Amino acid sequence: MLVVVNHVILLKFKLVQVTNSNPMLLNLSNFRGTTFSRIQSTLALSLSSLSRTAQIARHITVDIKTTNINMTSQYSIRKIAQPNTLDHRIYIERDGNIISPFHDIPLYANADGSILNMIVEIPRWTNAKLEICKEQTLNPIIQDTKKGKLRFVRNCFPHKGYLWNYGAFPQTWEDPNVIHPETKAKGDNDPLDVCEIGELVGYPGQIKQVKVLGVMALLDEEETDWKVIVIDINDPLASKLNDIEDVERHLPGLLRATNEWFRIYKIPDGKPENQFAFTGECKNKKYATDIVRECSEAWERLIMGKVKPTNNSLTNITVSKSPFRISPGQIPPIGPNENLSPAPIDPSIDKWFFISGAAA
Repeated sequence: MLVVVNHVILLKFKLVQVTNSNPMLLNLSNFRGTTFSRIQSTLALSLSSLSRTAQIARHITVDIKTTNINMTSQYSIRKIAQPNTLDHRIYIERDGNIISPFHDIPLYANADGSILNMIVEIPRWTNAKLEICKEQTLNPIIQDTKKGKLRFVRNCFPHKGYLWNYGAFPQTWEDPNVIHPETKAKGDNDPLDVCEIGELVGYPGQIKQVKVLGVMALLDEEETDWKVIVIDINDPLASKLNDIEDVERHLPGLLRATNEWFRIYKIPDGKPENQFAFTGECKNKKYATDIVRECSEAWERLIMGKVKPTNNSLTNITVSKSPFRISPGQIPPIGPNENLSPAPIDPSIDKWFFISGAAA
């Protein structure tokens, strides 16, 4: 049986009865009908997650034991200027101090690494291309621009805006100095992208606790751009979605629509279709978890100054031994919260584009 004591998993080959009276025993009912090799795989993944979390804890001043599912209540947002303007900024605060969503929010939300924190940048069904600004101090969320104009994603029929709550994993980085052996393309110099498929619409700057289900590999302008599929742990379907095959079972058509959306969304702006590695296949949870780990390790090298300089701002207030760490008293002055109504946008943003070959 599998016995869990203080997060150390032991394997015994003698089967004994598991009762609910002992909370330290892992209920084996979830493994009925499961092959021993799959149990071994689950065990290996759990041990890997525990080891990885321990490594991260050595670098982060926030005690990993406090990084739990109640942590989101400690975060708030500070909005500067009107949404839909060039001056708009969304800063993340914790305990009254501005922090970096790129560097200061722990990747893992619990001790065994099964729950992760994500930052929502773009709520489902919206069009403004909001993103964590890698270049600005403490990395506020801003709206992306091109040639001085705000960028909006186009509506490709039958879709409206983004299909999911779109965001990023903190403390991850897709290293542009490394060519992935399977995609044959370098990283895109961004935090790892996340598509949260739960039923509730999020808001920019929201910190969600999620579990990983799978990952797609978009090849965007000769760069690897991973898209991790996750579910909010508080979603009604969360207990039923544990790997990528569960998504197709309970949310039929969503993965196909996700693939199509990423393939065609740039066409209205005059660009060609995007391509995918693995012929568009969405890889499973184990593969996705490995990608998250790789990108977390890449971020560690970045924040410790062990890779060649980039244009990313690495200023942080929590990462011990980072040469870029500052004290809260050194944070540059930032104005007070301004909860202003969005500025009006061009009505053409709501236009539908009909793409030949897209599913109706």
